[in-house]
Amino acid sequence: MDKIRIRGGNKLNGTIQISGAKNAALPLMIASLLTDETLRLMNVPRLADVALLQRILGNHGVDCTIKGKRPGQPSMAGQTLDLCAGEIVDTTSPYELVSKMRASFWVIGPLLARMHEARVSLPGGCAIGTRPVDFFLDGLRALGAEIELDGGYVVAKAPNGLVGGTVTFPKASVGATHVVMMAATLAKGTTRIENAAREPEVTDLADCLIAMGANISGAGTETITIEGVEKLHGATHTVLPDRIETGTYAMAVAMTGGDVMLEGARPDLLEAALDAIKASGTHVEPTNSGIRVFRNGGPIKAVSVTTEPYPGFPTDLQAQFMALMTRAEGNSDIVETIFENRFMHVQELARLGAQISLDGQKAMVEGVPQLTGAQVMATDLRASVSLVIGGLVADGETFVNRVYHLDRGFERLEEKLRNCGAEIERISV
Repeated sequence: MDKIRIRGGNKLNGTIQISGAKNAALPLMIASLLTDETLRLMNVPRLADVALLQRILGNHGVDCTIKGKRPGQPSMAGQTLDLCAGEIVDTTSPYELVSKMRASFWVIGPLLARMHEARVSLPGGCAIGTRPVDFFLDGLRALGAEIELDGGYVVAKAPNGLVGGTVTFPKASVGATHVVMMAATLAKGTTRIENAAREPEVTDLADCLIAMGANISGAGTETITIEGVEKLHGATHTVLPDRIETGTYAMAVAMTGGDVMLEGARPDLLEAALDAIKASGTHVEPTNSGIRVFRNGGPIKAVSVTTEPYPGFPTDLQAQFMALMTRAEGNSDIVETIFENRFMHVQELARLGAQISLDGQKAMVEGVPQLTGAQVMATDLRASVSLVIGGLVADGETFVNRVYHLDRGFERLEEKLRNCGAEIERISV
């Protein structure tokens, strides 16, 4: 199993190309099930989750062609996928595939809308809390679906097709918003999603669906309205840049010092996170080509944050920001309100010398002048990269184990950091 070795102490200087967003690419790929024509997705990141979803979609009959890099594109340019679900050959998504990635459960919406039936295993994914599928199923029931559980599978049927209705989520859910919005595109009549998730990835999916012929308004607000159509067609869509990757590298620069251009990043996608980084004493400058982040000489200042649904501080950047705060002057509080079990990185950061105490969903971080390299273990996707950030400044060598978590969401992490001066490498053991 691979591990990552880091020798800390180097500032980061140079350019990092921001990849397409994993959290946007996955629902966009699943949207290919809604049409028998080709959906071309550009700027798709090369990630383990993307490769796994290609297998899952292939199980349903989706043909996937990967286009090579075009002349003149930077070496880190995303890939282009052509996805064509000309014929759905199977409406069952099996446990052995769905259990590996939670987002694969989302195929239930398009399959139900197009084929009027779906049998999908209950999902797996990162162990960061009990993320129930009740919202998904209640939303589909509101569109007329008949749903029952059978041996760990959700069996959904709509013999006469889905019918528009009003779906009100008790709590904003990105995944449930994706699923209901996709399902509603082919439903008869009008669907209103109340308390919809407002994340940029939801808007990106809506933009793609509109390009495919869907009639959607209100994406990015709390109320999304979908007028069902009989058929969707093919389209070409570019995946938006990854705001979580952007924030992660910005925090790495804030941690180490230096000067890095985050090429292709969009500051409008993560304003709350960038505000917190600026408050820590780091300079953040939007440019025509991305975001410049630099910190030279000044100390890291303590900043307290609370995770919130978009446009608040993202839960997917909580671990990375905690790593940054371990070296801040003073004390900071980090409150997690989205997932109830997302502090598993705390004990691993402590192995590097961090001083962190927990009180329920609040982590109290007392900054220390120095971290020390150690053997640490990745526990989930975002937690694992927080350990990399800590290792970049730790005295001596840090070894991050279980890096398959990293490969699910960060494209060529070691190469991007190494190109900016980090001493980091992957070791196969």
